[in-house]
Amino acid sequence: MMLGNGSIMRTRRAEPGLAASKGLGLAAWIRALFVCLLAGSLAFSTTLPAVAAQKQKQSDLGTILKAPSVDKSEPMLLQADEMIYDNENNRVTAKGNVEIYYGNYTLLADQVIYDRNANTLAAQGNVRIKDPDGAIITSNQMTLTDDFRDGFIDALRVVTKDDTRIVAQTASREAGNVTVFHNGWFTPCKPCEENPDKPPTWRIRAKTIIHRKDEATITYRNGFFDFFGVPIIWLPYFQSADPTVKRKSGFLMPMYAQSDRLGTTVTVPYYFALSDHYDFTFAPMYTSQQGVLWQGDWRHRLASGGYRVEVAGVFNDGTFAFPKDVNSDFRGSVVTEGKFALNPYWSWGWDAIAASDDTFRRFYGLESEIKTDQISQLYLEGLHDRNYFGMKFYQTNNLLSSRDPLADATVYPIIDYDYILKNPIIGGEVSFNSNVMALSNADGTDSNRLIVEANWRRQMIDGIGEVFTPFARIRGDLYGVNEFVDPETDLNSSGALGRGVAVGGAEYRYPFIATTGSVAHVFEPIGQIIGRPDSVGIDQSEIPNEDAKSLVFDDTILFDIDKFSGYDRIETGTRANVGGRYTAQFANGAYIRAVAGESYQLAGQNPFDINSGLGTRSSDYVTGLYIQAAKYLSLVGQARFNQDTFDLMRTDLGATANVGPVDMSLAYAEVAPDAVSPDFTTTSTTTTTPTTTTPSTNQQRQQEIVGKGALSLTDTWALLGTLRYDLENAQTISDGVGIRYEDDCLTLAVTYEQSNIQDQDILTSESW
Repeated sequence: MMLGNGSIMRTRRAEPGLAASKGLGLAAWIRALFVCLLAGSLAFSTTLPAVAAQKQKQSDLGTILKAPSVDKSEPMLLQADEMIYDNENNRVTAKGNVEIYYGNYTLLADQVIYDRNANTLAAQGNVRIKDPDGAIITSNQMTLTDDFRDGFIDALRVVTKDDTRIVAQTASREAGNVTVFHNGWFTPCKPCEENPDKPPTWRIRAKTIIHRKDEATITYRNGFFDFFGVPIIWLPYFQSADPTVKRKSGFLMPMYAQSDRLGTTVTVPYYFALSDHYDFTFAPMYTSQQGVLWQGDWRHRLASGGYRVEVAGVFNDGTFAFPKDVNSDFRGSVVTEGKFALNPYWSWGWDAIAASDDTFRRFYGLESEIKTDQISQLYLEGLHDRNYFGMKFYQTNNLLSSRDPLADATVYPIIDYDYILKNPIIGGEVSFNSNVMALSNADGTDSNRLIVEANWRRQMIDGIGEVFTPFARIRGDLYGVNEFVDPETDLNSSGALGRGVAVGGAEYRYPFIATTGSVAHVFEPIGQIIGRPDSVGIDQSEIPNEDAKSLVFDDTILFDIDKFSGYDRIETGTRANVGGRYTAQFANGAYIRAVAGESYQLAGQNPFDINSGLGTRSSDYVTGLYIQAAKYLSLVGQARFNQDTFDLMRTDLGATANVGPVDMSLAYAEVAPDAVSPDFTTTSTTTTTPTTTTPSTNQQRQQEIVGKGALSLTDTWALLGTLRYDLENAQTISDGVGIRYEDDCLTLAVTYEQSNIQDQDILTSESW
């Protein structure tokens, strides 16, 4: 039969299974830019209310609270166990497992009374409405007009797919636009599985809650903010964004801290949702000892990419002191980054920083205290098929008081172009690499270079599994040097310099494979012979070493053709590398890998320093052990042993574990005094003053351990800890402890930290 305007009544029961569900000039420039950006962003935010209201997007909860969009031309389908027709009162009562389908909405109840005269549906008992997105409204009693537009709901509970909830005793919708909840509360927190009636972590509870769809707001009257069920803040009147709104202007979570350096600090961020593609966050940090740190963060997303600009600054009003080298009443910085796509293959961008002085950002906690350099870059990159092009402009600045005169430099630019031929030549892969660089140091030294390199490699496997890999390389360099003096030899060089090298060699591997149970074992002896000229035609110390200083001889570079880390140094002479690799692969994905080997200078000039481990005819022994125990435990160990005495020259150990309640990472490094090369910078260890990039003159054995971890006490509470410790000097560099609460809708942590790092105006400090 027909219900209302074309509605059809079905009396058969539904099928089961329906589921519910640096200097004054720079400081002045930064100050001007800081003020302009901050003032401009704040002025623009005056358009906020209109723009923000128009740009809001509705999602799960919004589809419940707003009037549903239903095609009225579609019939209302109803089915139930029993149908009762009251023709005298023009009513139809459906009892038992009632299901009503209207558009994309489903109404389930124990009983539904359809009043033809009033055009209403009165549902009673276990009432549920399921919307097209899967959100569910549950209630004991609900009255709706037959087009689902307006209605009254008793004992309401709204749950979206992400478990955002509104619970109320009663609710009514008027004119399809405003929903009023009475004696209700709102929370994004999921209910406790063991005790669903337990109050959520936090909620806003109010006598009246009004949702206005057109304004995308929820207004709370005579309410309270409850924390773990305890009223914390009285809210006589409070308004927030509709929970479905993607972004909305307003205050963010404030932050509080206490430290020896800054005193008491309070940060109160305010977020401006200016548009759907740009925004601004204003976050002043009030300190009791070092003024007010004004901070702003502008973000802008465009069709081809995006960028952001972060500004920070402090104006000295005379109530506190700046460092002696700051000759201004302002300290500040600008940090910006961006990346844009020109097409699917080309992109450009930047990552830049400008600061009034070397310690500003570290002093105010904007960067790590152990940071030693600031690097800015502008780049263009292209990658397509077998081609790569990269052009980068660099500006480097050393931040430490013990400044390396070669650390402050400008690179304009450095260009890399790599190409791999599509078709093999003599059965092997041919590739071309080129590099161009123009560099100027702050001390007046200029270095320009052009490098062109061609490589050939072919892998051959015979019938018994032996792997032969012959290879060849030819390279030519042209340098232009101005007023360079080598710090070790005092050799002065200027003008054009050229050098070249031809390399030929082969690598041999023979993997042996065996299986025991579910474990596959692979043992692979490896031998490599590399022939080069005895020299490159010039004394390499005539060329400034800008990119080949970082040399750590370990198992990872044992079989590299050239073990230098950059272009400015080249290996010479004939060298052989020998070693072996063992791997045990388990069925569950776990594995154990061990590597050991040694390198030999057979003929020609050895370009390596004696302390590098490669400077003698027979190198030090290097080993590596790598263990991955499924997904919860990994261990890495690397060691270098003296070739003559087998003394331990360098050790690097690392471990990460996530086992049961323990989540931790640990690293240990030890370097012997005669393992630190005066010519090359090894991986730095930390003393009470951050290390520099200059050659080390420390004759002590350096030992350091770094660790952090969390111990879960319950599903939500955890103890936290961090440590950086100088074992050789028995001194703590930095440490911290804390406790954290974390659930699905709240993360709260209290930590205590101590730092013994000192540099310029950065002194030892405690904070929490």
